[in-house]
Amino acid sequence: MSVLMSRRDLEFLLYEWLAVERLTERERYAEHSRDTFDAALDLAAGIATEHFAPHNKLVDSHEPTFDGERVHLVPEVAKALDAYFASGLIAASMDEEVGGGQLPHVVASALMTWFQAANVGTSGYPFLTMANANLLLTHGTPEQVDTWVRPMLEGRYLGTMCLSEPGAGSSLADVTTRAEPQPDGSYRLFGNKMWISAGEHDLSDNIVHLVLARVAGAPDGVKGLSLFIVPKVLPGGTRNDVTLAGLNHKMGYRGTTNTLLNFGERGGAVGDLVGEEGRGLALMFHMMNEARIGVGLGATALGYTGYLKSLRYAKERVQGRPAGSSGAAVPIVEHADVKRMLLAQKSYVEGALALVLYCSRLVDEERTAATQEAREAAHLLLDVLTPVAKSWPSQWCLAANDLAIQVHGGYGYTRDYDVEQHYRDNRLNPIHEGTHGIQAQDLLGRKVVMQGGAGLGALVAAVEDTLARAGDHEHAPALRAAIGRVVEVTQAIWAPGDPVLGLANASLYLEAVGHTVIAWMWLEQLLAADGREGDFYDGKRAAAAYFYRYELPRTGPQLDLLATLDRTTLDTPADWL
Repeated sequence: MSVLMSRRDLEFLLYEWLAVERLTERERYAEHSRDTFDAALDLAAGIATEHFAPHNKLVDSHEPTFDGERVHLVPEVAKALDAYFASGLIAASMDEEVGGGQLPHVVASALMTWFQAANVGTSGYPFLTMANANLLLTHGTPEQVDTWVRPMLEGRYLGTMCLSEPGAGSSLADVTTRAEPQPDGSYRLFGNKMWISAGEHDLSDNIVHLVLARVAGAPDGVKGLSLFIVPKVLPGGTRNDVTLAGLNHKMGYRGTTNTLLNFGERGGAVGDLVGEEGRGLALMFHMMNEARIGVGLGATALGYTGYLKSLRYAKERVQGRPAGSSGAAVPIVEHADVKRMLLAQKSYVEGALALVLYCSRLVDEERTAATQEAREAAHLLLDVLTPVAKSWPSQWCLAANDLAIQVHGGYGYTRDYDVEQHYRDNRLNPIHEGTHGIQAQDLLGRKVVMQGGAGLGALVAAVEDTLARAGDHEHAPALRAAIGRVVEVTQAIWAPGDPVLGLANASLYLEAVGHTVIAWMWLEQLLAADGREGDFYDGKRAAAAYFYRYELPRTGPQLDLLATLDRTTLDTPADWL
């Protein structure tokens, strides 16, 4: 059995729960069947296992270097990417007219888990390129698609997103990179971008940067931002005015170069406007939202492979005896505390995988549902769930990685085993693509109150639909109470009409709502497993029981505290800290 991902769990979620085969009844997916889905899963698992996993530790111990002229990576990265792009998986869910496979997005997400579990550093290059290409396919001109997207889908070009700056990370309203219009319709960009993943390398003929910048005379704040294509190499073969100022040296995720880029050191970097001036952030959010769910998926994959490796270790490692026994030593998996740690990991990673695949299934509904009403409903629910799908796996699958180290004992703290690297790699994800605090403010300050509370209403309606199908299931009362309390507390938070006070404890709100959402995902899985026998299904029931008995009760005190509108975090002067 693979210790990268669980094929059995993916099949259960895709076929027994999310009914992915039914999507083949829709025109977009009519050429597909379970056979083609399974073949794609086989292909992804094979390439990830053979080409990505073997050099995962190598890229960690031999991180990228810059000699002042070029960036050096271990050659295995390029070989793995060659295999990936040759497979066509980069365009798995894209339109046939651009060479895509038109697979459902939910299947494409399942494919990506294999690569992120095998080698999250190397998989970062196609991950960003895919999101870049999808943005341009949606918002670019036909010429931009032909010039930039088609080479990306062939693996000749790779892509990035350039938002943050040395003085503007999460606060994009403070972006200072400027764009000056030129008589020929192009722009010249001047500024600096920080933390740009995959910003410089020799893995491709070109790098297509999508850059947020402010056109001269544009208003302050996010409304003044525009989006530009700024390639490393211009169409005529001339090197653009984009310079690597240096590499950032990270705790983990080392296989993906992370860069500080300077634009315009020699007269201005040539950029091509995407869409209209002033709509840059709105367009970039197309890529960012995809990336946020992708970050949750990557966090899940890292947590999942850590769980599988610690489970294997626990079954093989013989040490100690049960209390009161003087017999032979037993595998540590027989000790109750080790079972606790494994059950916790299982409940986190399988719950998180259900959530990110559910969100990916909503993308398919948003694109292909039979009615406009159904598409809009899917879009609304996806909007509400996106900050949860990004942040909950980033927090709790990291916790799973922590437990995987603990299961390994002293060995887990050594570089001889994989689990310490998985933890370091995953530690980026609570920061990547918007911190917990940013996602929390998005959830509480925007998503649940959007359209007069329709956002929260959509989530509640989806949970209530599950509860209606669950009937008198043993876990239904706990979920019903939790979602009801979420509604009450949300109303209490906003009743005073004070956004500063309301958002002061948004991160606690995100955690409580996140646990409630995962409890919902577990009840959904239990309904799909109902009446089915065997160790796999019994394992699902045990993990769900753990989550409902050990994890969901956390939300009670959290929601009670939120309801008091506590001012501790607001009223503590900086000098006291």
